Amino acid sequence: MAIRLFNTLTKKIEDLIPINNSHINLFVCGQTVYDDMHLGHAKTYANFAMIVRWLRLSGYDVRYIQNITDVDDKIINRARELGISEKELVNKYETRFFEDVEKLGIKNDVDAYLRSHDYIDAIKDQIQTLLNKNFAYYLDGDIYFDVDKFEDYTLLSGMKLNDLGVHRIEPKAGKKNTYDFALWKSAKENEPKWNIELNINGKWLMLSGRPGWHIEDTAMTFKEFGPQYDIHGGASELIFPHHTNEIAQAEAASGLKPFVKYWMHSGVLFINNEKMSKSLKNFIRVREVLEKYDYEALRLLISSTHYRKAIDYNEGLIEESKQKLNYMYSVLNLFYNLKNTSSIQNNEINKHIENFKLEFVNAMNNDFNSPLALSSLMTLINYLKEYCKMYGEIGDKAKENAINEILKLSNVLGILENNKYKKNITDETLDLIKKREEARKSKDFIKADELRKIINEKNIEIEDTEKGTIWYFKFI
Repeated sequence: MAIRLFNTLTKKIEDLIPINNSHINLFVCGQTVYDDMHLGHAKTYANFAMIVRWLRLSGYDVRYIQNITDVDDKIINRARELGISEKELVNKYETRFFEDVEKLGIKNDVDAYLRSHDYIDAIKDQIQTLLNKNFAYYLDGDIYFDVDKFEDYTLLSGMKLNDLGVHRIEPKAGKKNTYDFALWKSAKENEPKWNIELNINGKWLMLSGRPGWHIEDTAMTFKEFGPQYDIHGGASELIFPHHTNEIAQAEAASGLKPFVKYWMHSGVLFINNEKMSKSLKNFIRVREVLEKYDYEALRLLISSTHYRKAIDYNEGLIEESKQKLNYMYSVLNLFYNLKNTSSIQNNEINKHIENFKLEFVNAMNNDFNSPLALSSLMTLINYLKEYCKMYGEIGDKAKENAINEILKLSNVLGILENNKYKKNITDETLDLIKKREEARKSKDFIKADELRKIINEKNIEIEDTEKGTIWYFKFI
């Protein structure tokens, strides 16, 4: 079954057909390093880590790049607030960003994190191309993109030009249109700046300043991927103006369409029905959540909602994910420690594993439907627990196959990556379990209850079945 995905550009579910056989170039808008990463960022990055893991597991050779915006108005303004240099601010929050993605388990899914300031020459070249093709114009030290010259400007967003005025627009007297956007901004006092030389209307001018936000990404991907590539991802709030402007710049510069074959957008994260953002000051830092919860609980929470859907976050959601995750580990622990018997063929359990794989694959191939994939995993986990209660033993090959398949596919969702499911009990505790079972058989229920309490205090759960008493760790 081919992988199918929703393309924001065409507004359709399409088969994934890479430009270059099984190789996929993928770019996701990354962090602007003026503050800590918040849960909204975590959702986007975890969503695309999941997508990349599935693509790679499906046999695709993926080159996954994220940018780090280290040249931006927000950085300049925040540095001034704190009374430090822009470089100090960027270094601090870039370091903290890498710490956060490492703790979230997604840092290594990205092949390269590229910094905007390293692409000034590529930015200059793209601006010059746009000037040469009459898609850009000079205005008092700034360079603007002339939106009216690009006829497909609203194709991605589906908006009308007349509606653009209600959105965030860069004001400046003399612009041809209010919705024209900056490719280069002239230097202001005490701001970071670079010098580039451009040929404007036949005259060479040395401009001192910094790039606009949108040109950073297209110049970067032109250099890394060429003028066309497979997938561009980011949060849905970036559709306009950021991704809209990227398309305009890139296609105007190269003359090739489409700039990106598939545009993928993740839903945003809300707090009390309000979008989480630093500008609204309602954001929750990732590091604050990870101080209290295991990263897998957060990954499970994110995977429980389709990547294109929004999440309305509250602490109850992550508590629920924590409990669900602990249940999975407990059942795996029970299953892992189940008695091995090489003579058992386990055709039934192998059939359940195959059904799980088929359902998981179909779900992920259908626009990366992680909630449906997760549902198939939970169905199997529940079955394994019932199997342990019914049979009390398993063939070693069937056990190994089941665990390997569960771990391989759950890794796509960023869960069950810890080997704590292999935890075993001490001989002393095992002896207590045997003594309790003897007490039950002799109908000494008071002693049996006392022994149960002692066992439970060791974070071990026991259940009585027709095959005897089963035990497993209760992960907290």
